[in-house]
Amino acid sequence: MTMQARDCLAQFEQARPGLLGLAYRILGSRADAEDAVQDTFLKWQANDRSGIDNPGAWLTTVCTRHCLDILRSADRARVEYVGPWLPEPVQTANDEAFGQASPEHAATLASSLTTAFLLALQRLTPKERAAYLLHEIFDLPYPQVARTLELQEPACRQLVARARAHIEEAKVRHVTPPERQRRLLAAFGTAIATGSVDALAGLLSADVRLSADGGGKVSAARRVMHGPEEVLRFIQSGLHAWWGSERLQETTINGNRGFIQYDGDAIASTVSFAYDEDGLLTDVFIMRNPDKLARIETAPEIA
Repeated sequence: MTMQARDCLAQFEQARPGLLGLAYRILGSRADAEDAVQDTFLKWQANDRSGIDNPGAWLTTVCTRHCLDILRSADRARVEYVGPWLPEPVQTANDEAFGQASPEHAATLASSLTTAFLLALQRLTPKERAAYLLHEIFDLPYPQVARTLELQEPACRQLVARARAHIEEAKVRHVTPPERQRRLLAAFGTAIATGSVDALAGLLSADVRLSADGGGKVSAARRVMHGPEEVLRFIQSGLHAWWGSERLQETTINGNRGFIQYDGDAIASTVSFAYDEDGLLTDVFIMRNPDKLARIETAPEIA
């Protein structure tokens, strides 16, 4: 390998984790995010790099634009999706993996990977989503965001302002204390193992929801369940019967503590949670779609 080729690869590898994190947040799919990053690498490799003053900005621009192209096709396909759609779950990095980020910025990165946050992003237009992430999460200045999205800066500021208002209304940017998460996981695990939901009942918000994504490929609830009574009944009569004798392994999924559920040695489901600002459970997210579980343990963590 020539010195030029080694430099090309080294520059890209330095940018790769950030590109993957950006692409995953835009797309909600690990597989699509990796495709976008690979396509960015191929364009980087084929491009005349002598005229590129800022490789990081160039790579971010190419990756973002490719993600927007992917979204146009993905949004059409999602119209035909069977049952609730949830983002592909990922095992997420611990605080050390955020490198030189300040504690505040590390918390921002972690909170922007939660399932609830990713679902809130899905309700934005593609360009609102990209502009918000680039400016609010990855701290890019407005002029660079505008160049990336091929917009005038005032229009870019309007996109971010609209997106920020929607995200703030959804109330998905707070961080739930670890001890609260541990208490919820213990109560949930007890409910699955024994069928007793007494401890869990006191941790639910009044409008708690349970969503399961089977993608039409495996059995899963075809509608979102609402309210403590319906959610607890499903956990007590359904999940206890199906999972009571199976292994639940605690792990970090999309920035919060959750579970991987095994059927023998095979991963059958993941479970992640969302909380309100008071630490009460607002959502149970169950991923059953085997296509979205294929690399939950083998793929590198996302930061």
